[in-house]
Amino acid sequence: MPESPSTRDILILTALKLFAEKGYNSTSVSDILAQADVHSGSLYHHFETKQSLLLAVLEKYRDEIQTMLIEPACRGVQDPIGRIFALLARYRQLLKKTDCNYGCPIGSLALEIHEPDPPVRKLLAANFDRWTSFVESCLKAGRRQLPPKTDTRALATFVLTTMEGGVMLSRTARSLKPFDAAVATLKDYVTRLQLMACPPTKK
Repeated sequence: MPESPSTRDILILTALKLFAEKGYNSTSVSDILAQADVHSGSLYHHFETKQSLLLAVLEKYRDEIQTMLIEPACRGVQDPIGRIFALLARYRQLLKKTDCNYGCPIGSLALEIHEPDPPVRKLLAANFDRWTSFVESCLKAGRRQLPPKTDTRALATFVLTTMEGGVMLSRTARSLKPFDAAVATLKDYVTRLQLMACPPTKK
């Protein structure tokens, strides 16, 4: 039988969910305790402060992004560049499922916490780096589909900013249209790069 989650894990998972849904500042310690069904003593046994819990949440995102998000999104997709758009499609599914309330948790926290302490800022950056590195690995694996001098890191960063901006605009408009427009423009750009790398054969 699978091992039951520890109280610490329950608190992290509960905070992860609430921070994503309500935001960090709008989530109180009492919200977390009520949702996790634990006493305050249990929380403060594992975490000295609410920020300590935030750091644990960010560490979990960083360490488990592959299993929580990337693997489910890209399962069965063989084309490396196709995996990037499968990942973006996963965000679209989450937006649609939540009536455009869902936001990238890391992006939302980065926007909300304007002047985070260095440990928080470092973990936010590490999460963005983990996401961007996955996209870059896809671009490198599909390098033959791109022009030889393509800066894969810069392009991966562009993909991240497209996703974050599209999610933010769709949440604001409560509509999928901004996200779809952003992804369609990105796809058009990548298609043009692919045509530059492998122009169609003239008959």
